[in-house]
Amino acid sequence: MLGEEPADIPLDENLVDYGLDSVRLMTLVGRWRETYGVDVALTDLAERPAIEEWAALLKLPA
Repeated sequence: MLGEEPADIPLDENLVDYGLDSVRLMTLVGRWRETYGVDVALTDLAERPAIEEWAALLKLPA
């Protein structure tokens, strides 16, 4: 997140270790809702802060 290339972050890595915090997460959820109509709870993403977990929640390929 901070100073990392997206491709360098392992899909199963905890994104908190890369700088994800609650403010960034709220911003991300808001953008997804506004742009893509995604209905996902902030708490679900916060409890499982890894790309592969989010892909499963959003039903997307990781």
